[in-house]
Amino acid sequence: MCLIAFDYRPGASVPLRLVANRDEFHQRPTAPLQAWEGVPDIVGGRDLEAGGSWLAVHRRGRVAAVTNVRDPALRVSAEAPSRGHLVREALECSDLAEWLAKLAGGDGWRYAGFNLLAGDGQRLWHLHRSRERLLLAEVSPGIHGLSNASLDTPWPKLIAARQGLATALRRRWPEDALDALADACPADDERLPDTGVGLELERRLSAPFIVGEQYGTRATTWLEWNVGAGVIVLEEHRYGPGGVALGMTRERISLQDVHLRASGCHDS
Repeated sequence: MCLIAFDYRPGASVPLRLVANRDEFHQRPTAPLQAWEGVPDIVGGRDLEAGGSWLAVHRRGRVAAVTNVRDPALRVSAEAPSRGHLVREALECSDLAEWLAKLAGGDGWRYAGFNLLAGDGQRLWHLHRSRERLLLAEVSPGIHGLSNASLDTPWPKLIAARQGLATALRRRWPEDALDALADACPADDERLPDTGVGLELERRLSAPFIVGEQYGTRATTWLEWNVGAGVIVLEEHRYGPGGVALGMTRERISLQDVHLRASGCHDS
């Protein structure tokens, strides 16, 4: 993922609504949103090159998503594990809070820069790994955004995504949020961040929806977690080179057990 906007309301009947764009090289092999082969309790898109995901849920009541941190000066070992593995591990670990604390205590340094968003319906955490910081925090209630810096860093695309979500919650959910994430217009130069990749690339990456022949937005996903109904709804829209629409998948996931949904800390 490269852009996420979400509304977190702990204790509400719908504690989480989320929209996100995944930007990636078009040649990278990917499985669409579905129950994973061999791991049917996980539902989400799947990176077929490294085996992880950018956004997925577990039927017992877990959700996890990851974005990269854009910093060309951040050096990591060629043996570093894929950041997509963090999503699967967050969904499958026996104790989410304990696993996150272990990452924040030092294990997270093994990975290239990332933002991990992970929750169990009762609590939601953000773990940020950059060049200087490895920081874990519980997310406060409200509307937030993640791109390739840290939580709520006010890049133009993040502001647009967050505003689109806010509008959607007042008017048309998820349509208004999806419209905001479909905007392919770059930001004005004076509003661009400086992440060290040069002005031309900053321009290309500044739009919520990136159109390109080799690299671009490959999926837009929205998620709604309805605790009262015991379901998580996921819908994924897929795109190819040039932003051509390739199809859509919607999954309505019935959570396995009320007790597991409440605790979120039992073994797989």
